[in-house]
Amino acid sequence: MKEREKFGSRLGFILISAGCAIGLGNVWRFPYITGKYGGAAFVLMYLLFLLIFGLPIMVMEFAVGRASQKSVAKSFHVLEPKGSKWHLHAYTAMVGNYLLMMFYTTVCGWMIAYFFKMLSGEFVGMQPAQVGSVFNNMLEQPLYMMFWMFVSVLVGFGVCSMGLQKGVERITKAMMSCLFIIMIVLCVRSITLPGAAEGLKFYLLPDFGKMLEQGIGNTVFAAMGQAFFTLSIGIGSLAIFGSYIGKSHRLTGEAINIALLDTVVALMAGLVIFPACSAFGVSTGEGPGLVFVTLPNVFNQMPAGQVWGSLFFVFMSFAALSTVIAVFENIISFGMDLWGWSRKKTVLVNGILIAVLSIPCVLGFNVLSNITPFGPGSTIQDLEDFIVSSNLLPLGSLVYVLFCITRYGWGWDNFIQEVDSGKGIEFPKKLRFYLTWILPVIIVVIFVMGYIDKFAAK
Repeated sequence: MKEREKFGSRLGFILISAGCAIGLGNVWRFPYITGKYGGAAFVLMYLLFLLIFGLPIMVMEFAVGRASQKSVAKSFHVLEPKGSKWHLHAYTAMVGNYLLMMFYTTVCGWMIAYFFKMLSGEFVGMQPAQVGSVFNNMLEQPLYMMFWMFVSVLVGFGVCSMGLQKGVERITKAMMSCLFIIMIVLCVRSITLPGAAEGLKFYLLPDFGKMLEQGIGNTVFAAMGQAFFTLSIGIGSLAIFGSYIGKSHRLTGEAINIALLDTVVALMAGLVIFPACSAFGVSTGEGPGLVFVTLPNVFNQMPAGQVWGSLFFVFMSFAALSTVIAVFENIISFGMDLWGWSRKKTVLVNGILIAVLSIPCVLGFNVLSNITPFGPGSTIQDLEDFIVSSNLLPLGSLVYVLFCITRYGWGWDNFIQEVDSGKGIEFPKKLRFYLTWILPVIIVVIFVMGYIDKFAAK
């Protein structure tokens, strides 16, 4: 039997796993909800939830991957007790990875397109309304968007085709290193702008009044949701990297390093956005509007704004591509684990498949804009995102928790033995009661709240 490929270094594993977790949600969602729910007070709550349930589930994914030496396509088959049905999660997890890429490739394409727009000086001299119309015009051009979506698919699978060490590890390490350098440069530029102090104060000083204004319950749920979804846990997109590492280090410490990197990027994104918006009197918008309308307007007003804007969209492209490459690697491992395909064959088949499956998302903004799954203004992308974020991630996480903790699954003793192989931080055994009886309830609450948030009358 052919031996499984391994990472060339521990740093490679940490950076690639962090790259999978570091996505666009860190950049446009985290700063927005942090400001909305009281700045630093919200950040503290978010960090608490990251610690108490984001981290344990990440450790569980890594443990299942490392013990089975397989992707999620086969990991449950290897570890489950005879006659049990845990392996059925493999199918929903695989669907989740494909669905995630069916809309993420489009957004990744937007980032790359905006880098070239910024670099070419397209926004120079534009009024705010004109900057806004650039994004709307892009959404109305299916062929233009499809081109950039195909570029992100080609780049992602191109990197994966070069192999785990020579492609995925080498290029992701370089990208993540550049990402951090660019972020530091942008942070320094942003916080040294005249008038940036108000934005810093808004972002870094706890405002419990704002928290009360939004409602303590809403704030708690928002912090829980962000901590949960930021790590992309539940569909095996991290488990694959567990299968590529040896047993020299305990998994708890590795998960802490990855969560820290993920959080640092989210916090730094806020340090770029809030001071800059404050310096130029621009309000921070939510979602795509923040990145594609608000920030180009801010860069337009900055000295050498074209340079800073280009750097920002390089950073955004790297953040998006790091996730694309990581999830593509997982998708490629499905074909290799299930049917013994070569890497090249799996890359070719999935490259074509993902490119075709991503087309409905692109068309949902124009040709198929009459399809509004959640009412006026919603798109095919919203539906795909809802299925993954509000269904497959929480329910998949619940499966991992029950599989690792209960005697009906892989079981606590096997889980602990795997997690604590090697040197480093031990997994706290005292958490067993919490993980068995409380964490599953929290996940169910997040799942139910996701539906209430989506469908309750506003």
